[in-house]
Amino acid sequence: MRWIHLRTALVAGIGTATAAFVLIGGPAGSAVHAAQELAQTQSAAPDASDQTVPAPKPHHKGSKLTAPINPDLDTTDQLAPSQMRQQVPAAVSQPMSAPVKPTRPAVPVTAAAASVGTGSKADAALAKGHMVACSGVFSKDSSHLRLAMTFDSRNVTFTDVDGDNGAKVPASVLFPNDPKRRLEVWWSNPAARNQTYLIVINGKSTWIAPGGMKLGLTLAQLEKLNHKPFKVKGFDKGGTAIVSDWDGGALATLAGGCKSGMSLKADPKAAADTVAALSADKEYSSADPELRAAKPIVSEILIGY
Repeated sequence: MRWIHLRTALVAGIGTATAAFVLIGGPAGSAVHAAQELAQTQSAAPDASDQTVPAPKPHHKGSKLTAPINPDLDTTDQLAPSQMRQQVPAAVSQPMSAPVKPTRPAVPVTAAAASVGTGSKADAALAKGHMVACSGVFSKDSSHLRLAMTFDSRNVTFTDVDGDNGAKVPASVLFPNDPKRRLEVWWSNPAARNQTYLIVINGKSTWIAPGGMKLGLTLAQLEKLNHKPFKVKGFDKGGTAIVSDWDGGALATLAGGCKSGMSLKADPKAAADTVAALSADKEYSSADPELRAAKPIVSEILIGY
């Protein structure tokens, strides 16, 4: 979506109740911890033949996860991109848990994206439209093979991508030699290269995420897509801020069941003291004049399941 402290904390639209664990290096939610303890208790049961070995749990780093989510946990116990602070590629922030009922429906990107299905025609529409959707070739049950069939195997490679602190994560990369069309797709099952875990838009990529999100957007433009102001954690030592909560806006819940998270970079021309005054330990409204003065723009987007 790299869901929790994804590079700087990413996926948005997460409930305020868990906001304290925002992807910025914060601990995972208590619900996740409880689920993990239960899994450990069950794994110790006498009849090992009836037990299922849980998948390795993800290790959250700065901006992106370095390992897939545990598929054996209930979806309600998983940490979404908006609940993680990424520690991998570029700093990205993720809000905590998304509200049960968003105040407004997700913003459709285009008619093509809205009608995307799982057939080849739907995949072709996404490929041609340069859009990411929570369905079709980018659905949760997609695979490297499907990407290769849609975008041509010559344009898709499986390789290690950079993570925070020098970490490496295996992922499928679309158009690896074209910065404007480059897109990372992480898998819950890297060995089989299937089950989409996280889709990362960074660098100079021009891909459009669900809801119309794209790199370079300003706070005002994001508020328009979200239909209301949202919450942002201040800038860390690397100069990255993260969206901590979409505050029940349109971007809190996306069509297709995925979640979003993102990181922001201040304008290089912004006064250093202005940026320094916006502490990473505090949360600000996107409408806050002091935050607006830093003129931050979207530097990385995470879409995760």
